[in-house]
Formats: sequence, structure tokens, C-alpha cells
Amino acid sequence: MKQKHILRAVVLAAAATLPLGALAQSYSAGKDITVLQGFKAGGGSDALAQLVQPYLAKELGVNFVNRYQPGATGAIAWTQLAQQTKPDGTTVSITNTPMLMTNYLMNDSIKYSIEDLTPLANVVTDPGVMVVGKDSPYKTMQELLDYAKANPDKLTVGNSGVGGDDFFSVIMIEKATGLKFRSVPFAGDGPSWTAAMAGKIDASSNNLGITFPQIKAGNLRVLALYADERSPDIPDVPTLKELGINVVAGSSRGYSAPKGMPEQARKEFLDAMDKVVKNPDFQRDAAARALPLDYKRGDEYGEFLKNQEVEFTAIWNEIKDQYGPDKK
Repeated sequence: MKQKHILRAVVLAAAATLPLGALAQSYSAGKDITVLQGFKAGGGSDALAQLVQPYLAKELGVNFVNRYQPGATGAIAWTQLAQQTKPDGTTVSITNTPMLMTNYLMNDSIKYSIEDLTPLANVVTDPGVMVVGKDSPYKTMQELLDYAKANPDKLTVGNSGVGGDDFFSVIMIEKATGLKFRSVPFAGDGPSWTAAMAGKIDASSNNLGITFPQIKAGNLRVLALYADERSPDIPDVPTLKELGINVVAGSSRGYSAPKGMPEQARKEFLDAMDKVVKNPDFQRDAAARALPLDYKRGDEYGEFLKNQEVEFTAIWNEIKDQYGPDKK
């Protein structure tokens, strides 16, 4: 009996020396996992969550609870993840490029960085598209470009928020063509394509996977794809490169946790994700939603984020005099 008390005292003493959150080392306890989403429902983060999490929940034996915290192009959710969340594995976030990095590259008041995170896995890279409502007068990308050329700064083009992939895609198109659009930021991809569908804006610079259900339903017309090659999901739609505009852009989406996530929880999450992406049913569902899989696991995902940070630092340094805080 005395030995049991001594053993218990040793265990408690050892536990007291562990870093915050290290006790939650495994998902075997069956605790819910909260997923912070920095954008409104209906956008790219939500599309990824609805695709991945039913499969991942079965592999881990847990429930996923999505918490939508839109605002500041994802920075509200990612600041909470990096600075206000226990690194115990029970809270993760969907992390989207390039906005994960461009938030703090563009705004000194945003204090988190990718160094404050544990990158888990990228799952998809969703190419950009230019879409209009079904009743839009623009039947082709060339017609839209011709109007923009004749009417500088009048064609309204929605995006998912200042600093997001759609925001930068429009800037890249402007630089490549010499044209000028009137950018309209929204709190996520969903509100942007909804506004285009309703005719409240002329067009939305968005992503294929997000808009594909509305494209299939005939509510949105896609004018151009921002990819190296045409997509089999929309084979009649030209790429920007085919139109002489050398722009390839989109958004990569995956999962990250706070820095200091217990290694056992990290391993379990990644092992489960490995099984998910190899599952033929999951692959079928991803294809049905026009979400191209682009799996980058653990350290590979971390390296990808660092490379993106370097790339978009260079782009921002080129345009910050035009789009910096004092120009908003």
C-alpha cells in the first residue's frame, strides 16, 4: 500500500514538471477537437472541413467541432490559435495560404507568425477562377477584360479579403495585363461568390472547389482558370496562360496546431490523415467537389509555408507602396 502511494506521488511530481498541455498526449481519451475557421461558413476552409473531418473523425475516434471566427482575413482565428490556445492537441485550425503569412507581412499589428504554429498537413491546393453570375453580360474572360480596358477602375471584382489569395490573384492579373479593377473585399470566399451570383458585383475572383457546386448548378459561369493546365472538371474553360496572361494562383489549405503540440498527439493526427488521403472513398469525394489533393505532411508542410512566406514577402514588397495601410 505504501509503495502505491509513493508511486502516485512520483507520477504527480513528474506531471507537474511537464509543459502546459503535455498531459493531453493522445486522442484515445475521445475528447472533441475544436477546429478554428477564420472565415464564414461556405468558403474554402469550410469546404475542406466538410470533406476531411467526417473521415478523420472515424480514424481518430473523436468528434470535430467547427468554430467560425471570421475577420481580418483569418487573423482573428490564427492569433487565437498561436497565442491563446493550450497546445494540448484538442484545438487545431485550418490554415490557408497565402493569407496565413500575408496577414502579418502586410500589417505590423498582427503579431503571430508561422513560427508560433505546429504545421500538421496540407490537404488540397485549390486553383483560382474568375466567376460571374449566370445572368452576367460577360460570356468570356476576354469580354470582361475588354470592358475593364475601356472602363478603368469600374469593373467590380470581389475577393475573400485583403491579403487573401483572391486579393493577390487580382493584383497579379492587373500587373500582367496593365488593367485596373475595383476590388471589393468580403469576409470569405462564400460572400464573394454569393455577391457575384446575385449581380451585386461584376465578378468574383475565387477558387474552383468553392464555386464548383454553383458552377455545376448553372448559377455561376466560370470565365478563366488560374492554373498551368485546364481542369477536367471544367474542360471548356481556358486558363489565363492560354489567354496570354502568365498568372497561376490559388489557395492551399491544411491543418495546423499551436506550437508545442504533444508529439504523441501530432503523430496520431498525421497517421490518421495518412489513412484518410489514401482512402478511395475520400479521393472520390474530393474529386466530386473539384478539390485537387496536394498532400504535404508534417515537416514538408512546414517547409512549404516557409517558402510561401519568402515568395509573398517579395510580392508584397513590390506593391506595398500602392496597397499598404496608408492606402486603404
